[in-house]
Order: sequence, then structure tokens, then C-alpha cells
Amino acid sequence: MPTRPPTGTQTRAILTTTLATCLCGCSPLSSGFLNPAGPVASAQRDLLFWIVGVSMVVVLPVLVLTPWLLWRYRFGQQQAPYRPRWEFSLPLEILSWGVPVLVVIGLGALTWGRTHQLDPYQPLPDSGPSLKVQVIALDWKWLFIYPEQGVATVNELVIPSGRSVHLSLTSATVMQSLMIPRLAGQIYAMAGMRTQQYLQSDAVGEFTGRNTQFNGVGFQQQRFITRSLAPEAFDQWLDTTRQANATLDCAAYLHLSQNPSQVPPSLYRSVQPGLFEWVMRSFHGGTPRTCDGPTQGKSDE
Repeated sequence: MPTRPPTGTQTRAILTTTLATCLCGCSPLSSGFLNPAGPVASAQRDLLFWIVGVSMVVVLPVLVLTPWLLWRYRFGQQQAPYRPRWEFSLPLEILSWGVPVLVVIGLGALTWGRTHQLDPYQPLPDSGPSLKVQVIALDWKWLFIYPEQGVATVNELVIPSGRSVHLSLTSATVMQSLMIPRLAGQIYAMAGMRTQQYLQSDAVGEFTGRNTQFNGVGFQQQRFITRSLAPEAFDQWLDTTRQANATLDCAAYLHLSQNPSQVPPSLYRSVQPGLFEWVMRSFHGGTPRTCDGPTQGKSDE
């Protein structure tokens, strides 16, 4: 039985549904990496633009010439030349192979240089002393410890604007990946290991951070807020945090880590010394798995 072609309304509905499906996972431009708020994210965005621009040298001719060739040599076209004995053309061979080779060389050199420039282990140039923050990835939440200030937060990273921030990351559970799109790219955190990342916010505001590693049902809800404050406001926040009710000792940490659920942002006025080092070493042999009193470890450099 023949089917009727879709009407105009049905066609628009199909196109709208398809477009909505394609864009359902996209973030608003204002909250994505295309709108950077710091030098690291700006350099990463510029690298993306350079890669796309250089790649267009190969992609654009294909996009333009393919429809033209299909139209010119379409069935029934009698005017297009037909050369059955044409086998080799040195200029075309040079063009078809030489241009992609140059593009690959250019992209390789560009990526090599920018990869060293964006090394997350390298301090940011001309940034001055960095604010040290220890990050522990837990089930569906993030723990941020400020070792020099002696405070901690859960699901809220507060940093001063215009100052470099040195993150030391580990995981107390499965592998996770931290990403703050407007400030820096993703970096993985694994149990028993420490990784590092430098970032900086040049503007006052709030930025979304998330776990981008698929590690179970609900991982997409493991988000936190990064608040960038003016230096004076950051000092005021520290004073307010030091007056909070909760303290992050061993008992509080065990309760937090063994509760695999999402929790609202919370503050701790004090942190038991060496907690980050104990969490990292607890996955190594010889370190007790009970948090009876972690010893002060060597501070991050």
C-alpha cells in the first residue's frame, strides 16, 4: 500500500525533533569552553580554532567540489569531457598528496608546541604564588581542601580572581575526571595517585565544574560550583568559613566518603592535617585503611 509523503507541518516537526535531539547534550555558549574566563581555557580555545582553520584547507575543497562533481558528471550529462585513457597527472598528484602532508606537518608542529605550553604540571607564567587546593574525588561529590588556609569545602571551589591556582588531585574511589570548561580542560584523578593542574580565573563569577568520566549511574549529576571572587572578597570568605560549625576530621571524612550520594555545598572550618596524603597512600600497601589519625605528609610543591 503506497504511503503518503509527509506534509509541511510533519516535515517541520521531524526537523525540529532531529535538531533538538542533536543539541540536547550541548551546553550554553556562556558556560562552555568557547567563552573562556582564564588564560588556560583561552589558550585551549585558540588551539581549537587554529586546528579547525588549518583543517579547512583540506575539508573546504572536498565540501565544495563534491557537489560540483556530482552535478557536472551526473547521469545524462553529455557535455562533460570523458577521458577513459587518462591515468596519471603529476600536478594533481602533488596537489592531492602534498597539501594534506603539509597540513599534517603544520598541525603536528602546532599541537606539539601548544601541548608543552598547556602542560598542566607547569606553573602559569607571570602568575605569582599559587593558591594550593587539594582535590579528592568521592562518589558523586568533590572535596576541596585548602592546606595553607586550613579549611575545606564540598562541591564548591572558591578561588581568588587574578591568581593562579594549583590543584593536586586524587581519588578515593574509582577513576574520575575533573573539568571546569571556562577555566581549564579535563584532568583525571585515580586512586592512590596524584596529578596536578594549574588554572586561573581572570573574571569574577561562577563557573560550572563536573565529572566527565563515565563511572556509574548518576555520574552526570556530579557537579560543583567554582566561585571566583575578588581578592578582598576571598579573604572575607575565608573568615566566614573559619566560623563554620563543621570540622573535617577522620570521622567526618569517613561519613562523607562512605555516603555514596549527592550532598549540597558545605564548609569545614578546620581540616585534620595530612588527610589528603593519607587518602592517597591508603591505596598503597602498608598504610592502614582506617582513618585513625593520618600523619602530616609532605606538602605539595
